[in-house]
Amino acid sequence: MPILTELSEEADWIEPDGVPRPVVTYGFIAKDFGGLELDLHRHAKAQIVLVQRGALSCEVEGGLWIVPPRSAVWIPGQALHAIKVSGTLEGYGAFVDPAFGAGLPTTCCTVSVTPLLRALLTRAAELPLLYEEGGANSRLITVLLDELVAAKIEDLHLPMPNDKRLCGIVEDMMATPEARGTIDVWAKRAGLSVRTLARLIQRETGMSFGRWRQQLAIVLAVKWLAGGASIQQVAGDLGYESVPSFVTMFRKALGTSPGRYMAERHTSRY
Repeated sequence: MPILTELSEEADWIEPDGVPRPVVTYGFIAKDFGGLELDLHRHAKAQIVLVQRGALSCEVEGGLWIVPPRSAVWIPGQALHAIKVSGTLEGYGAFVDPAFGAGLPTTCCTVSVTPLLRALLTRAAELPLLYEEGGANSRLITVLLDELVAAKIEDLHLPMPNDKRLCGIVEDMMATPEARGTIDVWAKRAGLSVRTLARLIQRETGMSFGRWRQQLAIVLAVKWLAGGASIQQVAGDLGYESVPSFVTMFRKALGTSPGRYMAERHTSRY
């Protein structure tokens, strides 16, 4: 499959579901894709998108996933999803026939990308669309599938509620992430009691209100940092009064500081 220089140019795109191969790989090269949005759609084949440079967000039924550099998003076959890109993006992807997906995730998730997985995707993207089966190419694809099965899942998922009252709150929070109001403030804005809001968000997302809001801050921070924003900018945009308090929250959530987290992804270019 060709390296895509314009994700929006249909002439460059070949529908992977119609290609009679267990895995169809592709690459997209560095370019300014500012504001690109792929509306809700689905494929029969499962899909993995590896981000090497830049970041993208993927909305799948019931959740939002942020994909920073050196990570990938896995989208099961038939899952309705939309993708948004801001700024420069570079990476690789593959579509996997469900018949060959034993052991692969059955739900959407972000996964950490090992040097081997990245190298396999890069090499596979150079194969002809209808590569010869039964030889070295098939062995390459088999190893690629094995490495996908072994990939470590990352916690960059924001569960999204379906309740209309909660959806309104979520829209407001995502539009004004710097608003650090308490659950009492948000409940009053939505015309709900604090108890009702707490119960609804626990039922819809599996998280407490405070935990969900922290996860929102994490996914937004990763997205903005990957787009080139400074730690100071991100802390301010998220409403933190000081950079240290933001760094502490980030470290507790992801196990490392935001500076080290992004440095590992930008310096490990394989």
